[in-house]
Amino acid sequence: MTTYKDYLKEIEDRKGQGLHPKPIDGAELLSEIIAQIKDVDNAFREDSLNFFIYNVLPGTTSAASVKAKFLKEIILGESVVKEITPAFAFEQLSHMKGGPSIEVLLDLALGEDEALANQAAEVLKTQVFLYEADTARLEKAFKAGNAIAIDLLESYAKAEFFTKLPDIDEKIDVVTFIAGVGDISTDLLSPGGDAHSRSDRELHGQCLFEHNKEQQAELKALQAQHPDKRVMLIAEKGTMGVGSSRMSGVNNVALWTGIKASPYVPFINIAPVIAGTNGISPIFLTTVGVTGGIGLDLKNWVQQKDAEGNTIRDEEGEPILKEEYSVATGTVLTINTKEKKLYNGDTELKDISAAFTPQKMEFMKAGGSYAVVFGKKLQTIASKILGIDIVPVYAPSKEISIEGQGLTAVEKIFNKNAVGTTPGKVLHAGSDVRVEVNIVGSQDTTGLMTSQELEMMAATVISPIVDGAYQSGCHTASVWDNKSKANIPRLMSFMNDFGLITGRDPKGKYFPMTDVIHKVLNDITVGDWDIIIGGDSHTRMSKGVAFGADSGTVALALATGEASMPIPQSVKVTFKGEMKSYMDFRDVVHATQQQMLKQFGGENVFQGRIIEVHIGTLTADQAFTFTDWTAEMKAKASICISEDETLIESLEIAKGRIQIMIDKGMDNANQVLKGLVDKAETRIIELKTGIKPALRPDTNAKYEAEVVVDLDQIVEPMIADPDVNNDDVSKRYTHDVIRPLSFYGGTKQVDLGFVGSCMVHKGDMKILAQMLKNIERQKGKVEFKAPLVVAPPTYNIVDELKAEGDWEVLQKYSGFEFDDNDPKAVARTGYENMLYLERPGCNLCMGNQEKAEPGDTVMATSTRLFQGRVVKDSGEKKGESLLSSTPVVVLSTILGRTPNLAEYQEAVEGINLTKFKPSSKLLSI
Repeated sequence: MTTYKDYLKEIEDRKGQGLHPKPIDGAELLSEIIAQIKDVDNAFREDSLNFFIYNVLPGTTSAASVKAKFLKEIILGESVVKEITPAFAFEQLSHMKGGPSIEVLLDLALGEDEALANQAAEVLKTQVFLYEADTARLEKAFKAGNAIAIDLLESYAKAEFFTKLPDIDEKIDVVTFIAGVGDISTDLLSPGGDAHSRSDRELHGQCLFEHNKEQQAELKALQAQHPDKRVMLIAEKGTMGVGSSRMSGVNNVALWTGIKASPYVPFINIAPVIAGTNGISPIFLTTVGVTGGIGLDLKNWVQQKDAEGNTIRDEEGEPILKEEYSVATGTVLTINTKEKKLYNGDTELKDISAAFTPQKMEFMKAGGSYAVVFGKKLQTIASKILGIDIVPVYAPSKEISIEGQGLTAVEKIFNKNAVGTTPGKVLHAGSDVRVEVNIVGSQDTTGLMTSQELEMMAATVISPIVDGAYQSGCHTASVWDNKSKANIPRLMSFMNDFGLITGRDPKGKYFPMTDVIHKVLNDITVGDWDIIIGGDSHTRMSKGVAFGADSGTVALALATGEASMPIPQSVKVTFKGEMKSYMDFRDVVHATQQQMLKQFGGENVFQGRIIEVHIGTLTADQAFTFTDWTAEMKAKASICISEDETLIESLEIAKGRIQIMIDKGMDNANQVLKGLVDKAETRIIELKTGIKPALRPDTNAKYEAEVVVDLDQIVEPMIADPDVNNDDVSKRYTHDVIRPLSFYGGTKQVDLGFVGSCMVHKGDMKILAQMLKNIERQKGKVEFKAPLVVAPPTYNIVDELKAEGDWEVLQKYSGFEFDDNDPKAVARTGYENMLYLERPGCNLCMGNQEKAEPGDTVMATSTRLFQGRVVKDSGEKKGESLLSSTPVVVLSTILGRTPNLAEYQEAVEGINLTKFKPSSKLLSI
């Protein structure tokens, strides 16, 4: 009884944290619990029964396998448990979601006991998580004339597992709860510092609102006042869920405000109701759909216009907003799902039809998008086995085809990879499309959730149509603490067995890699027509089109090789003018956002759309700096339009880096990495011979907007500022405040600098080395007046810098250098004024392990400036993270303040910064 006693001790420990027993996923513990159930005199029998019935995770966990077999024993009469009748055993199996439970149900349905076979069949008719082995059994039985198999397949062909579900309620009463004013980052809902607990849903739920117990208590009090209503969480005057998809954020909101998915599965809630004045961030909205939730674009504050239709602005040039209707906390509203309108009593407030498309309503009815995806697949397979046409059950996919209109780059990619669409029909933006996925990425702080999702959808092996998939260790690279030691090897082992290339080898054959996942995906994406899905909002490749996604959508892509979404609208970005010799390409990136907002009167035309950037002459490493930032532009994704010669150069670099992975022993039995090298070589031949040029949009493609970036206007470094002291709370911590260096007058104190994250590449590390040599030559020595933390994105970069002599320069000026043989076990809480050479990975940008000291002003190359992400507030001062180019960060730490333009120009004199010259070639066809 050792395992059970350990579990009891864990239960007591969790009680001290206000937690219930942890859900059971292990076979050894559940086997012991079953033995205690069978022993009618056992002192632990009653508790064991409750654990067995109510506290076992479903799917393909080892515990689920043990549970399914015991339930089968009860049904067959081989074991008798008075509290679990055969009928109740069938009910338990119906909630186990696939894998072992489907195997048991098929055993019974195709068995010789007619009564049990019929009961099993009735349960199977409600299930959708059947895989090839399951449907193969049915097909074999069908061909043998088995009546139950015929009945089941006919039911599946009619999609009765969906049609017999109750419709969603026509009226849903909600009570509002303002979670924050302004954009709400997913860090508020699921802080990065709590990433280690995401797979323990109840424990992780305690971090909602960044552990703000008062706000949590307000939410509970509101629920107590309105027990018959659902709470709608709102971002007032902002967008909900910016920053990342973060399934854990939706899970937390659902845990507090949603509906229990099953009475027999603990802490898994679905269907939260979430809203924002400016709607929901696109990738976060996808995550809401995974749970069958509702996401509303309230538009309760609108910009005021004058008689000519121009936006009215205040003295500071900001648009003046007017409240159209109140959603103050405690307001009772009604969502009418039939009329697709929002009401306050009898007063109509807003048309919300965008939240209730036929497809989204199907997700709500089915309890989430997975059930719909698998249901469609099962219906298709059953119809094929029966030799009949598919019965129209699900809402037909919207297919928009406009005669005479060309295709944008993303429209071309979606048309190439689409499945199940009308043959020969060319689709344009707005069409709903199922597409095959080429590359999938999973990162380590969401990976444990992805592995759980795979278990719960009963998947055991990666889809054969996926070209390649990678599991990283970058988000937990900074500190190899006990949490990481417990979680990461387990994750790597699961994903390696599932078929992914993993940063850490479970067998220890190659050295553990902590490379930033986006950089790895950028290298292993070797097709400019590819579709990439990754468990992070910065899945934004410079080849193909990449979408950041929640852990569940990643799991779905791994299991099925598919994703479903509308073809997004596109915004075209081109460039003119000439880049100043002392500017860095990062300044062009920031200026793009600044000039776009200026051109469109403060409206962010990038939000929710594809940015098609005609970058032409920049190779994949450098171009990634632009595509990576498009997450902060609130774009759905981005596509780089490249010259043929540039794409060839990028593919040669990618080939070399993949070969390094192979040489390290990272390839698997299926030789996935070798396959990617072969694919890159084939693409290079196509480009060189002209058989298939680089991806280009059509000249007559239609764009929602076109932005022209004038390089001549970029005359000094540009900085993204969180504007932490803005009187209007809603204006703080957005990425839209882009300021020139001169704004700070060379006087703003900088407490810490950070060069790292996915926004930097090898060139940035070389710039850093060159600047240090420059400053020593000019000043006689290098002295840091603020700490400078440096985290190269990948080990390849470190190796290349060592080979070229730059790493030796960095070592010379550093006071700390990472040691993989003795990685840090404790997060650093204080910094000295020196250079820190940290382990490759996300480091400060992630904010889940190490942070700057509270109240610091940080100058960083990273992507995140949200409150508390890189630096927390202190009692005396708000922490702030300003984002800029590598040269600005480095010089700011040397000076301990922002430099003026003259100081900056002197420091970068003669240094080869990341240059960009617009393409002179026609990048459309």
